[in-house]
Amino acid sequence: MQSFSRGWAFLKQAWSMAFKDKDLLKPSIYALIVGMIVSMIGIIPILIAAFVLGDGQFGRIVMGVFGAVLMFAQFVVSYIFSGMTVYLIYGYLTKGDGRMDEAWAIVRRDFFDILTLAAVSTAVGLLRNAAQRNRNRGIASNMARAATGLIETLWTEAAYLILPAMVIDDLNLKDGVTRVGKIVKENLLLIGISTVGVRWVTGLIGFIFGMIGFVIAFAIGGGAAYVSGGNTAISIVGIAVGALIFFAFVMVASIFSSYTSTAYHTCLYIWARDVETAKAQGSSLQVMAPAPLAAALA
Repeated sequence: MQSFSRGWAFLKQAWSMAFKDKDLLKPSIYALIVGMIVSMIGIIPILIAAFVLGDGQFGRIVMGVFGAVLMFAQFVVSYIFSGMTVYLIYGYLTKGDGRMDEAWAIVRRDFFDILTLAAVSTAVGLLRNAAQRNRNRGIASNMARAATGLIETLWTEAAYLILPAMVIDDLNLKDGVTRVGKIVKENLLLIGISTVGVRWVTGLIGFIFGMIGFVIAFAIGGGAAYVSGGNTAISIVGIAVGALIFFAFVMVASIFSSYTSTAYHTCLYIWARDVETAKAQGSSLQVMAPAPLAAALA
């Protein structure tokens, strides 16, 4: 319960920042739109390969290659706009204003590093998918699936912290991994309880948004079909409107989750960075966490 209350406290503070500086939310919106476009374009060669080459071994290889390219592109899009969010939040907390022009400049500067981060995430994702596709029910296969699942979870959490290291401190992938590993090893981050709390709160609110959208969509689509008296056109329009409403709610939930998670890990990294600097300077004073995180840990 304490974990949930801390997550809720952080969420309120993080969104208070967003309401004061609307630029903080823009990259999450852009990421959703661009990600949808990339996915729609990327699925076309996969469908063509499936139709032309069939389900043979060569066809599966070609579809696998296209799928890997699409996964990589999706990670690149996600990390570019998450990196922008990181820098906007950093600017807001340190200067009182997150500027979009500076955020764009930073992700251009770190573009190659973002590509390397996306490449590793793609490799981890492909490893996880390969283990999941293994239909062998033996102990070794179950252990492999569990291991790759754990690796994916750990890497996902690590990537959330490596990205701020890249954006804020201009570190490459190797130095970012080393920096984050050092921070975690020296217990400069209270990842455990507050991470779970933030994840629970965002998951719950996302679920609520999805359910509300589904209920409204079902009411409109089902209602239109019921009152149409068998008119196919009215039924189709009603179902289409309902589907659009449901999709709109899902989009809002996605933006909500993306921004909140990025804000949380950015605040964690900034705090760890400040603590590390204070220790290097020999200061014994307690370093305050950024305001949103301080509210969660109070």
